[in-house]
Amino acid sequence: MKSQSIKIFIFLAFIAVIFIARLAYLQLFTDRYALNAANTSIKTEYIIPQRGVIFDRNGKILVGNQPSYEISFTEALMKPDFDTADFCNLLKITKPEFIRTVNLIKQEKYYSKLTPMTFMKNLSREEIARIQEIIFKYPAFSIVSRPQRQYEVSTSGNLLGYTNEVNERDIKRDSLYYLPGDFIGKTGVEKSYEKKLRGEKGIQYIQKDIRLRSIGSYKNGELDRDVVTGKDLVLTIDYDLQRIAEEMMVNKQGAIVALDPATGEILVLATGPDIDPNLFTGPEKTRNLYRLQMDTVYNSRPTFDRSLQAAYPPGSTFKLLTALAAMQMGVMDENTVFPCGGGFSYRGLRIKGHGGADPLVPAIQVSSNCYFSYAYIAIMNKYPGNPTRGVNEWKKIMSSFGVGEFLNNDLAVGSKGRIPTGEFYEKRSGGKKDWSSAYTMNGSIFNGMGQGDVLLTPLQMANSVAAIVNHGWYYTPHIVKSIDGKPNPDPRFKVKHKTLVDPRHFGAVIKGMEAVVLAGTARGLKSNEFTMLAKTGTAQVPQGKDNSIFVLAAPAEKPRIVIAAVMEHAGFGSTWAGPAATVIAEKYLTGEIKREHLYKKMVNASFMPEYKRQWDAELKRKGLYREPSKDSVALLSVENQLAAGPGTAQKKKLEVKRDSILNKIKNTPTK
Repeated sequence: MKSQSIKIFIFLAFIAVIFIARLAYLQLFTDRYALNAANTSIKTEYIIPQRGVIFDRNGKILVGNQPSYEISFTEALMKPDFDTADFCNLLKITKPEFIRTVNLIKQEKYYSKLTPMTFMKNLSREEIARIQEIIFKYPAFSIVSRPQRQYEVSTSGNLLGYTNEVNERDIKRDSLYYLPGDFIGKTGVEKSYEKKLRGEKGIQYIQKDIRLRSIGSYKNGELDRDVVTGKDLVLTIDYDLQRIAEEMMVNKQGAIVALDPATGEILVLATGPDIDPNLFTGPEKTRNLYRLQMDTVYNSRPTFDRSLQAAYPPGSTFKLLTALAAMQMGVMDENTVFPCGGGFSYRGLRIKGHGGADPLVPAIQVSSNCYFSYAYIAIMNKYPGNPTRGVNEWKKIMSSFGVGEFLNNDLAVGSKGRIPTGEFYEKRSGGKKDWSSAYTMNGSIFNGMGQGDVLLTPLQMANSVAAIVNHGWYYTPHIVKSIDGKPNPDPRFKVKHKTLVDPRHFGAVIKGMEAVVLAGTARGLKSNEFTMLAKTGTAQVPQGKDNSIFVLAAPAEKPRIVIAAVMEHAGFGSTWAGPAATVIAEKYLTGEIKREHLYKKMVNASFMPEYKRQWDAELKRKGLYREPSKDSVALLSVENQLAAGPGTAQKKKLEVKRDSILNKIKNTPTK
């Protein structure tokens, strides 16, 4: 019995030795298990979410989504017998194009043989339908569906913005989210609300063998993450008003901004020239973006949003703030009368103006240059021998109205404008502490009239008027009303900002604005449908004709809308900016444009001849000017006639003539 047990033990030990020896051999002397470990890996696949839809305040879709198709390339899946000629024929490209594209992909910083890289973009549905039936023969290439923006409107490109492929800087800024080939908001609302609009990528962890073939989900998908669609945005913009404003800015440079003074919601943010956002999509997207960014002819710069980025001398519209600051500083009141008569004359400086020796309300009504020049002198001289102190006190009051400061809002771009300090004039006057004797030289006196060194953006102009009609407070202007169906939670737009001017001082200024419409410089724009508060402005600029500026609030009793309009090099404020602002107010308050003649006047007007004159003068100054050909002059004439909105029959004749001239220019050999 004992002998039998020993035999069984020896047999089992022998089997164990054989097993251990075999295992040691496989692990120590072959690479079988090493290969098996490499044969299976976990790959992360991302699902790109749909971006949120953008609506206007009335529920109109402004920006949606449409599928965009790409061909991706994964080098590790290239077969040795890959037929380059057949593949090029499938994609309708040449072999040199194929080689060049692959080489460029391999030069990208984030290139990897195992990572799908974009080979071809912006394929149509028809192209994909043709390709997808055959592309399975080429496993290194696959079709990728990526959401692309679809614009439902043809204006407001600067406001809405666009998306484009991420660059290295974008990836570094948020490397936990963005990968090469992803898209990101580059401008406008698309940029400022990128994190809300983009959603969250879905993630799937897939087990793949060494040939990158899927062999199932990792841990049955327990670690996978569902894709989250981007949040929808409802803008504060009223697109009906926005479209009308953009139409009135055609062939003009400038901006129209409208706010709800009770909430700070931006109703209109129009800039001229405008951009059709549809240029931001499709196969010509890159070329269109380059063309828009390089377009500086006549100083047009279409990607420069003049409503937010351009800082203008506000002209006589600034007199309202001059009066409020002077009253708050105690250097005048609404009954103060300055020695005006036929203009302003002081220490060798003479300025043309209107009005006589009047108190504040009549001075606003007629826009007296004399009155507000004296008001600013009183501000400078509040502290005798120390004008810097007076100017700095004035600046502090101006800053409380949001001018000369960044407004800290939800817009992608903006300018702070300029409200100069006393130190600014000390430096200009060579370091003099008492520089007031030199103010005729340094131009500071013109600040009281909104000229001089004061610069405001159109948004700041509108916001400051909102603060005036609210008797000293405003909410930060903003452009998003709700996110994913809920009110915009941003705390910046819940704070009521109070100015440094006592509420009792606003009454006289508001009466003056009412007098401007009833019997003053804007009496020609008075409406029978609603009451208005307004101020005209005509700002002198060195390049050419004056800028036309107008601010308006309506109805006068309790304003529901505030508007600021700027037309560059157009002329008087009441002649051009005034009608544009009035049309917007009329449409918003009554639901229709009742004074059609004002709207047609603005739509048909073109200031391009003045811009061309300035452009030619600049080229001549630089020695770059060349006389245009007769055909070019004829073409410009036809384009101007078309811009004036001729009848259908005349329009067709002009279009035929234009095409004939263009064809002639095209076929004329260059010298």
